[in-house]
Amino acid sequence: MPPLLALFTALAAVDITGVALDVPVLERATKPLLAPVLALYLWRATGTRHRAFLTGLGFAAAGDTALLFPGPVAFAVGLALFLGAQTCWTTAFVRAGAVAHLRRRRLLCGAYLAVWCAAAAALAPALDPALAVALPLYCLALVVTACTAHVEGARAAWGGAVFFVSDLLIGLGAAGMDFPGRSLFVMPTYTVALVLLVTALTGRRERAGRRRAAVPVRAPGPDPSRTGVTPADG
Repeated sequence: MPPLLALFTALAAVDITGVALDVPVLERATKPLLAPVLALYLWRATGTRHRAFLTGLGFAAAGDTALLFPGPVAFAVGLALFLGAQTCWTTAFVRAGAVAHLRRRRLLCGAYLAVWCAAAAALAPALDPALAVALPLYCLALVVTACTAHVEGARAAWGGAVFFVSDLLIGLGAAGMDFPGRSLFVMPTYTVALVLLVTALTGRRERAGRRRAAVPVRAPGPDPSRTGVTPADG
């Protein structure tokens, strides 16, 4: 495992432990570092090729920090920052050809739209008026990101789907629809989603490099000037 991914795994493990054991200091020390570590890994692997996605990871880091504070204002700020992250990631996927890719997958888009409608219908009646509009709109942004992520392959597609599940768990909490263990699933699904999305981008570059390396190089033919044979002589 690359060192930066190992560092991310360790930070995620400490953060999840802090949530499970209700030790806020562990979460405060690790959660704001998760997205920056992945951003550094992506930048070292691909340079500035995925600038929009890197910007999205910056928004995610700021959102993670905002959500460490209690209260509705902090939640609203975190929601706005993660909306910025989803917008950046969708932009990255659209630039990679997601629109043309999804034209051939209308059933997939319809399925995600149905999931969004169901989630919005379930959450909106239980939300405060301020969130009754904002949260369904954010869920729509999640759905768009999850759909467009398919352009980067199965790993990114799973990353988008798991991210939707993770934030849906947060939405359920905001709507008062709690259940045992809900909060414990938020961070594991979030960190897994981030890793899937980032490694989908770096993995494609590595696979392309392996394909180029596997192409046999054809040895040049003999030089006619050295052999004394010209094409006409053949």
